[in-house]
Amino acid sequence: MAPARALDGLRVLDLAILFSAPQISAMLGDLGADVVKLEPPPRDGKPGGDPMRAMGVQRGGKSLTWSLVSRNKRTITCDPTTPAGRALLYRLVAAADVVVENLPAATLAKWGATPDELLAVNPDAIVVSVSCYGSTGPYAGRDGNGSLAEAFGGLTNLTGEADGPPMLPSLALGDTLAAIAGVVGTLAACYHRDARGGRGQKVDVSMFEPVLQLLTGSIIGYEDGAPSPRRTGSRVPNGVPRNVYRTRDDAWLVVSGSTDNQVGRLLPILGLDTEAGLARFARVRDRVQHADELDGLVADWIRAHDRDEVVETFLDARIPVAPVSTVADIVADPHVRARGDVVTVDDPDVGPIRMVAPLARLSETPAEIRWAGPGIGAHTDEVLREWCELPDDEITALRGQGAI
Repeated sequence: MAPARALDGLRVLDLAILFSAPQISAMLGDLGADVVKLEPPPRDGKPGGDPMRAMGVQRGGKSLTWSLVSRNKRTITCDPTTPAGRALLYRLVAAADVVVENLPAATLAKWGATPDELLAVNPDAIVVSVSCYGSTGPYAGRDGNGSLAEAFGGLTNLTGEADGPPMLPSLALGDTLAAIAGVVGTLAACYHRDARGGRGQKVDVSMFEPVLQLLTGSIIGYEDGAPSPRRTGSRVPNGVPRNVYRTRDDAWLVVSGSTDNQVGRLLPILGLDTEAGLARFARVRDRVQHADELDGLVADWIRAHDRDEVVETFLDARIPVAPVSTVADIVADPHVRARGDVVTVDDPDVGPIRMVAPLARLSETPAEIRWAGPGIGAHTDEVLREWCELPDDEITALRGQGAI
């Protein structure tokens, strides 16, 4: 008997494309939701399917990124530009608990599938809409993506060395933050509906606002007319030591231990537990006045020792320290392996692939990646039988009408 999952029975219709919004439904699928991914069927010599099938990291001509963002989903084909296809879309929406979309407004209007139209079909649905700037305000409708969200949301300006240019992260941070925010909003809306007797509603997920959450510490202290906070590299204002440091054996470590208690345990290691050292560095109000000096002394000490010695010494003194891990380090790390943070999933098209395990850790209803992204329309017939209660002859007729 299959283990119980937290979202067993929750039906999610995925109308999303590319990377950010599809991760919302993938994460819901990790938690047990029945996620059905709608894709256009092949037609007129075109392959059909989500554009992500041909994008992202590839192996053997197949997209590993597709396998990732469409994990735990069943795929069906449907063409809502046909009358029969639109009618079928409405039947799927009527059967769904959640609908996730990030399509252009013109496409949704063409399908008769704007958020308001979807709620008219199913007033109990949770309609999750993802866009770069949100559905309201003067920038609503602007094209965007995760990189633009990182820039507009202020993260790019605060990333990089103090005397260098702004920098984008080397990974899809904005997309993934938007997905996590979308999952939070979806579950909150489901709780309101299912546990509190509410109705369906729209969940408006802008990609820049989750990025903006990272800037709360910078915004809270900003006064009108004052200079904006600037890049500080790996340092933070009023916090020292906090930086990336190089060891004698050419490894990199992060030390972030800036409380008075932590620095009090660090100073003896550095040989600074003297009257002069304590006066300059023991208290935060004095330490920030000499932040560059203390950071340099920490860097000098670490540079004179090998990585393992630094880590052991600092851990013994309860000073927060961690190695700067590469992907190879992460995959091989015993702690990562013990917690099952990287899993191997068999994909029928590309073979075994590594994925990061689901984020939520639930003791009674564990999340799980059950399968990787399937082929186009692999589950069309079974979903239409289950969700729409269609007989085989009607499914056959829909194929003849070009709806699926």
